Amino acid sequence: MKKNTINIVWLKRDLRSQDHEPLFQAEQADIPYLIIYLFEPEIIGYPDTSPRHLKFIYHSIKALNSSLEPFNKKVEVFYGEALSIFEYLQQNFNTKNLFSYQESGTQTTWQRDKKINLFCKHNNIIWQEFQRDGILRGIKNRDNWNNQWHLKMHTPVIKNTYKISELEDFEHTFILPEKFKKDLEDYPKQFQPAGEQNAWRYLRSFTNKRGANYQKHISKPTESRISCSRLSPYLAWGNISIKQVFQFVGTHPNGTKNDKAFSAMLTRLHWHCHFIQKFEVECSYETHCINQGYELLKHAKNETFIKAWKTGNTGYPLIDACMRAVEQTGWINFRMRAMVVSFFTFNLDQDWRDGTYHLARQFLDYDPGIHYPQFQMQAGTTGINTVRLYNPIKNSQEYDPEGVFIKKWIPELVNVPITNIHEPWKMTVMQQAFCETIIGENYPLPIVDLQESSKLARDKIWEHKKHPAVQSEKNKILNTHVNKNRRK
Repeated sequence: MKKNTINIVWLKRDLRSQDHEPLFQAEQADIPYLIIYLFEPEIIGYPDTSPRHLKFIYHSIKALNSSLEPFNKKVEVFYGEALSIFEYLQQNFNTKNLFSYQESGTQTTWQRDKKINLFCKHNNIIWQEFQRDGILRGIKNRDNWNNQWHLKMHTPVIKNTYKISELEDFEHTFILPEKFKKDLEDYPKQFQPAGEQNAWRYLRSFTNKRGANYQKHISKPTESRISCSRLSPYLAWGNISIKQVFQFVGTHPNGTKNDKAFSAMLTRLHWHCHFIQKFEVECSYETHCINQGYELLKHAKNETFIKAWKTGNTGYPLIDACMRAVEQTGWINFRMRAMVVSFFTFNLDQDWRDGTYHLARQFLDYDPGIHYPQFQMQAGTTGINTVRLYNPIKNSQEYDPEGVFIKKWIPELVNVPITNIHEPWKMTVMQQAFCETIIGENYPLPIVDLQESSKLARDKIWEHKKHPAVQSEKNKILNTHVNKNRRK
């Protein structure tokens, strides 16, 4: 039997219907095409992946299918390893072109892509990978990267249109396991709702009203949950593109009265791509100190410390509130993310690698290109960035002065007076009894002394920064990852 000739659009972190180049190219070609998404067991089982990521993906696909339904199109979902699925598709169809975006993923996804590239070559399939946002593949340094990013952001947004598909439905054997599918269907209300329509809803509410206090509230753990754009999960999973956001915010009528706020937000879109570009060039950020001199810096692994940090039981209220908030909702603001990493690596003196996968699984907006370079920057293992040792008490007093955030996420402290909420261990026995919060029983004592651990960490990290191995790596990193036009 003669096989039908088709093209394939392979979705990854680009779960949207608009400003989508692979879908645009598939529509331009005079060949029927399949749109596919693969739930791959090897990637699902990788330590950076969590059910919340998979649920967000699944519900993003459901939303996308609602948009595509009028055109008799849908995303075909497969469960299995990529190579096996592509082999199956090739047995049933004659695939001419494979369209997808480039993915700045972990080593696992890169190895997977190399297998698919070889498969395409052996089967005379032309695989066209399109540039994701402002990320450039194959560059060796940052010469002119800023200019190219800005040029990309100012190119027209692709307005995807769709013709009614005449491709018939087909059954395949790579169906989602029933229990797995049932788990995906159950989407917790405390997570931001998935999908392209919700991405635009959040963007419009930000530009219409929420973003007015963006700069004022950006570092506050409670207020930032409203005043920040909250677009990060939609950008991470491609419900909306960086370019769409850049142009929408940059031309919005409220930009005049909210100039500083909107400009600050647009700057962070640039930084978003800046860090992903780092990971695109060196995905070893995930597993090795980018400055190899820091591999010589030793840490005594303490499982008790690690567990206390993960579960939000360190005895430092703001640290614990952040860890519990991100576990339940998938989001905390940038300053709080930096602070919990700083506390883990400096005050607890733990190797950054013993915390990075945990937070990767907690963040609903997890993107490896941002996560690992940022984690290392906050852990002080680059050798080129200022060592950022955050004081959780000072941050608590400054950004959550009345303990609103702390009390929301740590109910054990709900009756503690504001005067004691930042350092509850300093309450007298009588005060503890009065507010029914016994430190050491209801809520833990601090697991380390803040002043002592901060001094030890500061001495340790600054002394090691002078190490010849760190200094020799420094120039390599600057030449590779720092935009030269910024260093002049």
